[in-house]
Amino acid sequence: MPAQPETPSIQTAHDDPHLIHRQGWLRASMMGANDGILSTAALIIGVGTGGLGADGVVIAGIASAVAGAMSMAAGEYVSVASQSDLEKADIDREREALRTNPKGELVELQSIYEARGLTPELAHEVAQALTKKDALGSHIRDELGLDETMRAHPIQAAGASASAFALGSLPPILVAAFVPYDVLLPAVGLVTIIALATLGALGAHAGRAARGKAAGRVVLWGVLAMGMSAAVGAMVGAVL
Repeated sequence: MPAQPETPSIQTAHDDPHLIHRQGWLRASMMGANDGILSTAALIIGVGTGGLGADGVVIAGIASAVAGAMSMAAGEYVSVASQSDLEKADIDREREALRTNPKGELVELQSIYEARGLTPELAHEVAQALTKKDALGSHIRDELGLDETMRAHPIQAAGASASAFALGSLPPILVAAFVPYDVLLPAVGLVTIIALATLGALGAHAGRAARGKAAGRVVLWGVLAMGMSAAVGAMVGAVL
């Protein structure tokens, strides 16, 4: 009896997980950690090159970490809260439109599905079924383009950004606190490059993107920032 050909396995949704739901906290965390590492290290290198002593360098690093974390939290909260306000206003308008003009909203939903390739008959059937099940949710998703994975969460974004900044600032501060002053600046630079490369690779891994490319770009910008800070610190130090 001839061997039966193997039936190809069918993947379920769980076999191919998507990671878009991570974008909110991942973006805020990556930005906060990157800023924490780089801005603190650049400040330490800048003031160190300018001639500030070991104690002054550490104090400057700690002050930068505290101020930066609070600034990141405030900026992220205001930015994301503004986005959230716009989303809520659009949802309220959609809710009112469904109350005052349900037939027009049904036609609008049908036209959206037609534009996506459904026949008018099938688009009408789908629009009716989804309207019956959850009219507002259907319009939020398909007309406004919003869903829970994309919605703005100000407190979450602010907390993730501030925490990540504070954690990111630790490596350069610890180096400044415990490494001999005569090798402090190159040590901070080296640790910062390693931390930035690791952060870029971890962020890419979390999003399943190319790790080498992500690590390379954050290191490039980090080196540029630290180099400029060192140059400015040297010039100011020479003048003072």
